[in-house]
Amino acid sequence: MSLATMHEWALAEAVCTSAMNAAQQEHLDTIIEIVINIGELQQINKNLFQEIMQDMIPETYPILKKAKITVHIETTTLHCRHCNHEWTFTSVKDNLTGDEAEAIHFVPEVAFVHMRCPKCQHPDFEIIKGRGVSIQSITGEKADGSP
Repeated sequence: MSLATMHEWALAEAVCTSAMNAAQQEHLDTIIEIVINIGELQQINKNLFQEIMQDMIPETYPILKKAKITVHIETTTLHCRHCNHEWTFTSVKDNLTGDEAEAIHFVPEVAFVHMRCPKCQHPDFEIIKGRGVSIQSITGEKADGSP
């Protein structure tokens, strides 16, 4: 298993654990759907991530067996604090070396080391959106069929 695959596996496991915790808090017996947002900056392979989740669920998380896994990739938007220029990660990704892109994949905060504003080349920018992995929603039901 490659390091990248292990990263996706760890993120998928964290999502499943969070879904299980939410199900327990809400007293749900079955999870029907999990909607996940993944920031583009994470550079997660959506298909691989979904495949890993589907492989992991039956054995480890039986309450999630029937769950539909929906993954949305959120575009990463960045903002230069120096010149107020906004850009997307996609627009500058090809300028990164393979090692830089991989470093950002594992630790997105290192984007601040490897990237600069494409307009003024200033290193002081912020990530406005499109970073991290989050559960947007969990749909489930109780044993009596109620949501």
